[in-house]
Amino acid sequence: MSSETLIYEKEDFEEGSMVTITMNKPETLNALNIEFSREIDDAFTEVEHDDDVKVVVIKGAGKAFSAGYDLGRVYFVYGGGTGKPEDKSRRPSQRSRLAYDRWRSESLRRIFLLDKITIAQVHGYCIGGGLYMSLCCDMTIAAEDAKIGHSEQRLGFSGTMYVFPIEVALIGQKRARELLLTGKLIDGTEAERIGLVNQVVPADQLEAETRKLARSMTLLPRDGIAIGKATARLAYDSMGLSSAFGQGYMSHTLFTNIRYEPGEFNFIKRRRDVGMREAFKERDARYKDLID
Repeated sequence: MSSETLIYEKEDFEEGSMVTITMNKPETLNALNIEFSREIDDAFTEVEHDDDVKVVVIKGAGKAFSAGYDLGRVYFVYGGGTGKPEDKSRRPSQRSRLAYDRWRSESLRRIFLLDKITIAQVHGYCIGGGLYMSLCCDMTIAAEDAKIGHSEQRLGFSGTMYVFPIEVALIGQKRARELLLTGKLIDGTEAERIGLVNQVVPADQLEAETRKLARSMTLLPRDGIAIGKATARLAYDSMGLSSAFGQGYMSHTLFTNIRYEPGEFNFIKRRRDVGMREAFKERDARYKDLID
């Protein structure tokens, strides 16, 4: 199951097994492009089919959990051409946009409703799609100095995200809207204080504390875990949390049709004209002295 970019490790204990899925693209801060995300999907398929596995930990190698979806391929993933000024490709169809966004949403839904216990082990950057994965796990343990938030929203999303109801349920409407509308990053200590993560620990203790929690989950009976997750699913349905995934992909597709008015920052255009790195700098420089 392991590959160069995704490490799949299974450990057997007296009463059951745990799996650790390590995102292993440190050079990109574990950014989630299509191919990498499909590897993660395949790893969760392996977890689903292994009756011995009771708990799965997902973490990132290198300096980050995940910096989120690969913004170098934003718009291109829909079939939007090359982004070069001379490219005369037609605008992507609604069909292609909806299909891609539905797949992204279903991948998150799968984590949220998985019939095993899921734990996110968060360090460094946990942004955008990386944060969405953490939100969909049963529990999250974060390092004190983690950098967590929605800087992807500064592309212009303005609150559009795949799993908004889940975040609201965790930290409340006001705090969720603040994180989404500002795009600011908070550390692990603040994330624990507002309820975005379960536990915060010093960075050098993150691995050990996550492992202890995961091992404790192997002490639960397989049927108990399955019944508990099924019960949680019913509760999520009755609370409307499961609707997040349908709402999420529809609103994301709507956002991809946004029209920027004169003077408004257009990341896609700036990426084309000055390159991705410079476009990022321009995006965030606009917030200087406005949002810490």
